[in-house]
Amino acid sequence: MRSVRFNLSALRPVRILFAICVSALLVFSQALPAFSAPVNPGGSPTAPQQGEAQLRGIEKEAQEAVLKDPYSRKETQTKAQEGLNEVQGAADLNKMSRPENAKATSVEDKLKNALESVTGKN
Repeated sequence: MRSVRFNLSALRPVRILFAICVSALLVFSQALPAFSAPVNPGGSPTAPQQGEAQLRGIEKEAQEAVLKDPYSRKETQTKAQEGLNEVQGAADLNKMSRPENAKATSVEDKLKNALESVTGKN
């Protein structure tokens, strides 16, 4: 029995080291997202205040839409023609992913390009 107690006491530093590593991982995983910078689709960092003007306009139109009588069919169609929907309009239309602006490549094309670069034909 004494030898079992001796072997378990030898693991105490390992348990302490493991607890310290897990604690550090938890602290850094919570802190690192705070260091990330917002980036616009062009790749350059943006200021958080830049999007506020557009959002205020969208909020104003949304409040007007809620407070007044419901849109008529004609009015809804007219506003929906301006952009995404009758409230948001065309705000941030260029930032949204649509089939027209998607730059997706098929797996076949990716494999073809990879094989060409490996064989030196590219």
